[in-house]
This record gives sequence, structure tokens and C-alpha cells, in this order.
Amino acid sequence: MSSTTKAADRKAATDVAAWMFNVVTSVGIIMVNKALMATYGFSFATTLTGLHFATTTMLTTFLRWLGYIQTSHLPFSELVRFVVFANFSIVGMNVSLMWNSVGFYQIAKLSMIPVSCFLEVVLDKVRYSRDTKLSILLVLFGVGVCTVTDVSVNAKGFIAAFVAVWSTAMQQYYVHYLQRKYNLGSFNLLGHTAPAQAASLLLLGPFVDYWLTSKRVDAYNYGFLSVFSSAMKLSELGEWESLDVESLRYTSQCDVANAFALGNDISSETVMKERVSVEVQDFDICYAFFMILSCSIAVGTNLSQFICIGRFTAVTFQVLGHMKTILVLVLGFIFFGKEGLNMQVILGMVIAVLGMIWYGNASSKPGGKERRSLSLPKSQKQSVPETTTSEDEKV
Repeated sequence: MSSTTKAADRKAATDVAAWMFNVVTSVGIIMVNKALMATYGFSFATTLTGLHFATTTMLTTFLRWLGYIQTSHLPFSELVRFVVFANFSIVGMNVSLMWNSVGFYQIAKLSMIPVSCFLEVVLDKVRYSRDTKLSILLVLFGVGVCTVTDVSVNAKGFIAAFVAVWSTAMQQYYVHYLQRKYNLGSFNLLGHTAPAQAASLLLLGPFVDYWLTSKRVDAYNYGFLSVFSSAMKLSELGEWESLDVESLRYTSQCDVANAFALGNDISSETVMKERVSVEVQDFDICYAFFMILSCSIAVGTNLSQFICIGRFTAVTFQVLGHMKTILVLVLGFIFFGKEGLNMQVILGMVIAVLGMIWYGNASSKPGGKERRSLSLPKSQKQSVPETTTSEDEKV
């Protein structure tokens, strides 16, 4: 086997590993965050994302201290531009989901692919073959069939979706652009951007979350001390005799009727005094586990996104990334019931997967997706053979 063939095989294996890393971490964090928000009521998505980037910052700082990440340079203006796009993407997506129907939200997500194509054509002079274009359309059609149902739109929802789509497309384009221009590895770029995103999101996140949910992050009860302090407040009112800590768990997590249904011994006097109890967030080891797990998986999600976009492009990341949408649907049907599963959804999944396979094959062929070379200055053309200036660089 020739060295060229071995190198191609290694690259293919690395590409597959990068995609699997991104798919597993992305689907995993969706499932973990769903449990964290639905079960424990931590609905502060922007602040949670700030915690994710804070965890990523700690890891990159530790790896730099160990010498695994080399010192690199990223101009401050480029960093600010990237952080603005990235943060507008995060907030825009949350606002778009809140102000739009699920159907229009999915359409907005699908529109990121043509927007990313537009950015590559205009900014990178990329051109696509006919098969590549058709495969992208097939993926869009398949994902649309299995995800888009009710579609309603309003003015503010459309504006939120517009901002979310363009900022996300610009953020993903910039990941590839910065790595290529400044010769940065995935960890190097993440080491520059994660601290800035963590600081900005943790500073602004609580205000954004309050705007979106009308709930304050600092009012959320994070642990057992909150249960204890609430019990002390009841004790000061003379209510402690009939309300123990276990009763407080029921008054916060479920109503007293559910407690009776479970067969627990809670007196009628306790039921009356539940009205004056302070709402307490039930704390157990599972809450801490899910929070730590969410932040840990987020490190892999952030890193895998940078790896995939760096190795490929934002368009490829978007097209093949819809495999995560299919997996989330499948896992949802497996773990949360088969409601909504029908032949239309199954057909859409099959069409989308076939489109992804077609895209991977079409874009990898010569001429499938190429970046046109920029013309050289006249002073350089004299020293460079004419044949080299007309060749296209494959993406």
C-alpha cells in the first residue's frame, strides 16, 4: 500500500472520528440539558451556556499550563468580531424559539445552509457542482418533511430568526476563516474565544434569561442550604413542628396531593401550612450530576465544532450536522414515547440521510466543491508558471 493511500485512509478515519465526536457530544448535551431544565427547572439557557464556556476556559488554561496548547496570537479586533457573532447566535436562537412557532424555527435553522453557501461563494469564491447543489436541496427537503409542522410567523419573530440565522452562519464561517488565516488549531482558537464568551455570557446572561423567562438566576435555589434556610424561615413563624425537610421537598417539587398519592404520611395540618411555605428547590445528587455532566459534555461539543469546521467548512458542517437532528428525533421517540411518529416523519428521515450520503460523495469528487484561486499581482505572475494560476484549490 502506497504512502498516499495510507495518508488518505488516516485522513478518512480522522474525519469520521471528528464527526462521531461532534454527533455524540451534541446529541448528548441536548438530552442532558432537557433533563436539567425539565426536571430541575433550570431554565436559564444563556447563563448555562456561559457556564459551559467557563468550564471550557478552565480546561484550555490547564492544558496550556501543561504545555499541550502552544502560545498563539489572535488580533483583538478579530476576537471581538467573533464573540459578537457567537453571542448574537446564542441569544438569537433562544429568542427565535420563544417568539416563533416550532415549524418556523425549524425553517430558520434550515435556511442556515443556503446562507452559509452564500457566504462561501461571496467571501471565499467557492463554487459548487450541480450534484452538490442538488444533494443540499435533498437534505433540506428531507429535514423539512420530518420537522416542519405548524408554521406561523410574526414581525418580531421573523427579525429574531433573521438575526439568529445570519449571526450563526457568520460565527461558523469565522471558525474556519480564523483557523486558516492565523494557522490556529482547534484548541488554540478555543483558548482565545472561550474566556471572552464565558465572561460576556455570565455577565449578560442573567439579564437575557430574566427577559426571556421572567425568572431571576439568583433566585434559583441551588442546593441543600436553600432547603435549610427556607426551613428556618418557617421555624421563625412557628411552623416548624409540622413541616420537616422531607415535607419541604414535596411543597417544592410536587403538590401535596401527589405526596398523598405516593402514600406518604403528611398530616392535614401540614397541608394547610404548605400555603405559607417558601418555594424550595429539591436538591439531590442527581441535580449536581446533571449540571456537571452538562458542562463537561459542552467542552467536547465546543471543541468538536471547531475541529469539524476547521477540517471541512461551515456548509459541510451544517449539511452533515442535520444527522444530529435525525438522531434527536429518533432518541426522543425511543425515550419519550412514539407520539408524533408517522410515515411522513420516517420518510423525511430517510430522504435526509440519502441526501447527506449524496452530498458527501458529490462534494468529495473533483469539481464538486472548489475554491477559485485569487489572481496574483502582476509582479508575481512573471515568476510563477502560467499553469499554476488557473488551478482551483479543492475545499
